[in-house]
Amino acid sequence: MLSSPSFFIPGSSHLKKFYRMRKIFAVTAMIICSQLNAQQDTSTLENVTLTANKYSTKTTETGKVVITISRQEIEKAGSRDLSQLITELGGVFINGYTSNGGKEKNIYLRGANPEHTLITIDGVPVYDATGIGSNFDIRNVPIDNVERIEILKGSQSTLYGSDAVAGVINIITKKGGDKPFAINGTVHYGSFQTYRANFGINGKTKAFDYNVGYTFFRTDGFSEAQQMPGSSEVYEADPYKQNSFQANIGIQASKNVRIQPFLRWSRNEGSLDNNAFLDDHDFINVNKNLQAGVKNIITVGKGQINALYQLVNTRRSYIDDSTYHNPPAYFKYNQTAFTAREHFAEVFAVYPLNQVRVTVGCDFRASHYDYEATQTTAPSPWAPARTTKTFLSGDSVKQNQAGIYATLNYLSGSFNIEGGGRWNTHSEYGSNFAYNINPSYLIAKQVKVFANVSSGYKTPSLYQLFSQYGNRDLEPEVSLNLEGGLQYFTKDGKGSIRATYFNRQIKDAIAFFFNTTTFRSYYINQDEQNDHGFEVDGKLNLSDKIQLKALYSYVDGEITTKQGGKDTTYFNLLRRPKHTFNLFVGSRVTKAFYVSAQLNAVGSRQDVYFDPVTFQRSDLTLRPYTLLNLYAEYGFSNNRIKLFADLRNLTDEKYVDIYGYNTARFNAYGGIRFRF
Repeated sequence: MLSSPSFFIPGSSHLKKFYRMRKIFAVTAMIICSQLNAQQDTSTLENVTLTANKYSTKTTETGKVVITISRQEIEKAGSRDLSQLITELGGVFINGYTSNGGKEKNIYLRGANPEHTLITIDGVPVYDATGIGSNFDIRNVPIDNVERIEILKGSQSTLYGSDAVAGVINIITKKGGDKPFAINGTVHYGSFQTYRANFGINGKTKAFDYNVGYTFFRTDGFSEAQQMPGSSEVYEADPYKQNSFQANIGIQASKNVRIQPFLRWSRNEGSLDNNAFLDDHDFINVNKNLQAGVKNIITVGKGQINALYQLVNTRRSYIDDSTYHNPPAYFKYNQTAFTAREHFAEVFAVYPLNQVRVTVGCDFRASHYDYEATQTTAPSPWAPARTTKTFLSGDSVKQNQAGIYATLNYLSGSFNIEGGGRWNTHSEYGSNFAYNINPSYLIAKQVKVFANVSSGYKTPSLYQLFSQYGNRDLEPEVSLNLEGGLQYFTKDGKGSIRATYFNRQIKDAIAFFFNTTTFRSYYINQDEQNDHGFEVDGKLNLSDKIQLKALYSYVDGEITTKQGGKDTTYFNLLRRPKHTFNLFVGSRVTKAFYVSAQLNAVGSRQDVYFDPVTFQRSDLTLRPYTLLNLYAEYGFSNNRIKLFADLRNLTDEKYVDIYGYNTARFNAYGGIRFRF
């Protein structure tokens, strides 16, 4: 199916565009390849992962599926942010990754809901307790402060607790350098009046290291909402702005004790539109996020004890005081604000015993939020304008949970098996249990066979428990996850290819329910979600000059829910493509010159639209699309200064990720990156 262009771009005009784009990509690849020499690279593609087991593990020694985005790939990201980079190089589809800056970025790892993917930063879970699903907004982390990214697929609730139903995306930040003092930075400018500037300093001495960075980002953007069909009105652009700061410090207090305090802060402000096809002239969202804490690492013999604490403070506010709404909005004035605090503490120990490595730990998570709103309805022929004020206090809108977990990892020659369990207790619903069993076998150091059987869970959010639609009797969503596959490594260590099948069954899925008797809406445990699919990912170093990377994924799913007292089953993976394919080719043409090309093909998606006037529902299919991007950089002064250019959507493809909202057509950026 992947070899057929018509699968991705049906219709004669789109076929012609695809063929032209394929020719452009082929010519680019030929140019890259023509610059190569035959010198062989002795490096291996085998990676070391920290996320899979909470300690350094070779990928050949774990049965878990991990995709790593390296620091080198991040530096060559050009104008991209985290959502674009993870979608294009990580095999994860993020809806809205090419939308306007202020549009939310919904992560669909293996087709799962956004709240079923856990985000961790340096291995520590982060949440947004103000959200409906409590999932963290990755826009809070500027790409300039990221060292590498590890994407761990499949349920990981044994080690990481709630939310890790589909997997974990671990964002690993920059730490101290290799000399006492160094500076680095990036400045770029491009389409939509987009500016980004980053400046950082780092250093390392015998007992102390540090990394401090500041990023400013601003774009005039484009209209978030598409123009209403048949309308001659010109919609205004919706700008987006971010300021962020990060500081990581490492203190070697003694031979066996290392202390790592950290601070991350961001402020994001963006203009929003009223809805699909509906412009809004004065609708502002401000999101402030603070993460602060400390990690302590204590070496005990051959083992290690990790103790950490983190505070995540989030304030998210919206104000819509526009006098312009077409059609008229329900609220003439709407101001809402959420303020949340999330405390997380964890202690875990890792100790090797001959061929067995033992991990034992416990963690505690507590969250609460305050909510306040002032809303004035628009007057109508049957009712005058009415102003209401709402306030919910964190004294009552709160929850906490504690977990105890243990895993054993046995490695004997080519055979590896990990197994473990977690017991979790929650202040509202009581307790639950999760487990995992992950065997793998490496045949002749070239073929790895692996299988994973695991359970996962997602605890109800504060909104689902305590809001006006809340239900304090909710149980956690629980999943059973099956996974298996093969991975082949070339003898020279220059390439690998992996094929994985997965199946995920979620019971007690939380659904929004309307009671036709009481006319009240609230959340209940009702649905069953069943998803399955397969993935193929591979990479190859043809020489020391060229790298290829390809990822394909297929996902399908259905939900079983009660309608009219009967079980009804139907496809429900809205806005998620069944098929995605990413191809990347990059070449170090000379010591100073690097060039890469990237192809992203996204299959058709299902979406729904509710007319704001008639309230009628329309089910529709979004057309597939294919994007071609080019990147080039040239280094000066022994590559300490680099000029780069990033050209995106070269064929000016017109497409949508969400019905009624815009995406970027052809856009281009250029800039300079330096380090001294």
